[in-house]
Amino acid sequence: MTTIYDIAKATGYSPTTVSKVFNHYSDVSEKTKNKILDAAKEMGYLPNSHARTLMTKKSWTIGILFNEFSGMGIRHPFFNGVLDSFKRAAEAQGYDLMFISDNIGGKSSSYLEHCRFRSVDGVVIVLADALDPGVEELVDSGLPCVILDYESRKAGTVCSDNVNGSFLAVQYLYELGHRHIAHISGGEVTFAGRHRRLGYEMAVSRLKLGKREDYIVTGGVHFSTRDGYAAMSLLLDLDQPPTAVLAAGDNLALGAIKAAQDRGLKVPEDLSVIGFDDIEAAGLVTPALTTIRQDISSIGKRAADMLIQSIETVRAPEAVVLPVELVVRDSCKPL
Repeated sequence: MTTIYDIAKATGYSPTTVSKVFNHYSDVSEKTKNKILDAAKEMGYLPNSHARTLMTKKSWTIGILFNEFSGMGIRHPFFNGVLDSFKRAAEAQGYDLMFISDNIGGKSSSYLEHCRFRSVDGVVIVLADALDPGVEELVDSGLPCVILDYESRKAGTVCSDNVNGSFLAVQYLYELGHRHIAHISGGEVTFAGRHRRLGYEMAVSRLKLGKREDYIVTGGVHFSTRDGYAAMSLLLDLDQPPTAVLAAGDNLALGAIKAAQDRGLKVPEDLSVIGFDDIEAAGLVTPALTTIRQDISSIGKRAADMLIQSIETVRAPEAVVLPVELVVRDSCKPL
């Protein structure tokens, strides 16, 4: 079995320097680090996790708290992609991942108790429920935390620019000549839902479209195709249905398109629809969905980097808002 002494001999560096590389010390140059890591890979070296834990006083484990109050589930393509990016970034820096729940061995516990039981070094929290006292207890504990799609003064946060994304979508529809633009909202419970609605309302105000309460229909916190279908059905029942719709999520948009088609309408000939997220299915359906793209890879990587930095050095919580972009496909048409 290859040891750090074998790698030291092969590279010409001291065993201490080799050990520092595997334990992520910052006082080793990138050139030295890369040479040692390349040699370790060629020689099939696997660091001893127990020895590393004893040396660094860390478990080298990050907890993932996927708070499923919304019922979306980890199979949702957006969060699945974000967590995949987070996983790759964390593992590249030597960390393993573990899911955290409020259950240990079949017995009810708090999230914090589970984190302490598993000795995780930090936690990434997805779909945080502001009303969940367990999440609040965890964030207040001092354990390094990063929360996705959330606002907090006590933990680092990473989200997309949801407000500007909705604004861009409405502005694009306006430029196509639409003046009756509705919004299928993600509701007020979720951070993304609130901010995407805010962006829609800001655009309606600045473009002087005239706010209509009946043009804002809550699609539900699940952001599902079923919710989008139901919301679009309500909009189509109005005396003056919209000519264009911004949905707060791509699944909502896909459901809205199906509802319109079931009424005998064509998209985009009779109704223009824009989604939000740019999940994989958005470019595969017919018509291909115009949408607001979130940078899934950057969200996951930035969250991992931020959390690991807070684990390894004491730092104030940071709030990161990442830019979005409009992806024009086939589901919108000029009037």
